[in-house]
Amino acid sequence: MLRAISAAVVTAVLLVPSVASAQEDYPPPGDPGQGPKAGQGKSQKFRVCKRGCRYKTIAGALKQADGADTIRVGRGTYREGIQVVGKRYDGLKLIGSPSKPGRVVLNGKKLKRGAAQNAVLVNGADGVSIRGFHARNYKANCFFVTNADGYTLDRLVAERCGVYGIYAFNSKGGRMTNSEAYYNNDSGFYVGQTPPQRSKVKRTLVKGVKSWGNVLGFSGTNMRYTTITKSQWYNNGAGIIPNTLDSEKYPPPEDNVIANNDIFWNNFNFYFGAPFEIPDRSAADLPYPIGVGVLLFGSQDTTVERNRFFGNYLGAFAAVPAVQLLSSPDPKLREAAVLRGNTVRNNAFGLGGEDLNGRDLVYDGSGTGNCFEGNVTLSPNLPANGSTFAPCPGPAQNAEDPAVLPEALGWVAGTVDDPASFEKSWVRHPHAPRSGIQPLERFDSN
Repeated sequence: MLRAISAAVVTAVLLVPSVASAQEDYPPPGDPGQGPKAGQGKSQKFRVCKRGCRYKTIAGALKQADGADTIRVGRGTYREGIQVVGKRYDGLKLIGSPSKPGRVVLNGKKLKRGAAQNAVLVNGADGVSIRGFHARNYKANCFFVTNADGYTLDRLVAERCGVYGIYAFNSKGGRMTNSEAYYNNDSGFYVGQTPPQRSKVKRTLVKGVKSWGNVLGFSGTNMRYTTITKSQWYNNGAGIIPNTLDSEKYPPPEDNVIANNDIFWNNFNFYFGAPFEIPDRSAADLPYPIGVGVLLFGSQDTTVERNRFFGNYLGAFAAVPAVQLLSSPDPKLREAAVLRGNTVRNNAFGLGGEDLNGRDLVYDGSGTGNCFEGNVTLSPNLPANGSTFAPCPGPAQNAEDPAVLPEALGWVAGTVDDPASFEKSWVRHPHAPRSGIQPLERFDSN
């Protein structure tokens, strides 16, 4: 059935989260390394500030530092793009104001060429720590780590960057914690192209973060070994989307955990207007959906548990195969497209009836070993008879309902010239008040 879906339908409505549009300016993927090396030399502390310090710029201090050192940055606004490149910087600590990141601002406005791309780029340096900065207005990403073994991105704010807020690529064993990302024109947080690890797996942790007002709260193309927990994903176009693409290495997303998060109000229709450049297509030249909490798009061995889903107008949780790869001539890509071994359990939907989702669970029944248990649902599921929601442990072959996938794909069909078309399948419900947060569906620039 899956392969019989017409190319026209897939092209018109398929969700495929994007790869960074500024990719041509990025460093090429390399070996993430084996972790920071010891013995960089005697530890030194460098102080950067606007007045009274030897260094007035972070880049100036960085030229003198190596990985044994700590660079502390005083309050103020710094208009520079920081590049931490190479093994020399293994273990470097770059610290602003962890208690109040807004005191130390990195602003990319009016910068030119490479300096305008990323607030902080870490490339080929392992175990680097970045804490206590607020970055905004960079053309590519706010905080970007690539080709690294181990990193810490903590107590950061990523605002209005051109692609991703806080981004790790071709890296392993990192931490994104206690941070916030908003108004980024792709995803607030991103983990992509995680190299497979055969032993002593180094997991990536995303914990205690907030992501709102982005096209996607979290995107993870071909991510592995990532745990997303104790975080808030709200007021994005869509919430959390692990996804399978052939534009990056190592498909599919695998061995991930999404646990104990609040995932709500992801109904931001940015096509009506946004505080960022509005994307009209994803990496595969296809439109984005709006109104989804979590979507597994070709994931394998992923656990989704103990999350609270509410107020997502299209659907709270959905799982579909990576349809665009099911007819690939490459058998490895066909295999990567399949939903396999995913567990969805003990999630609560609809906030006890106070803030319902449009649909709670959506799954077409394709793949093998996928299972559901202990979920408290209050809104309709798809299929309504529950025939695809096999109990755990998952069966050797799930039971597919051939009517589900075409219907689900139809929900996300829309035309960027007609923003309201992305809302045609929404099921709206009143939202329960939430302290300090207002629902975001249409952006008001006033």
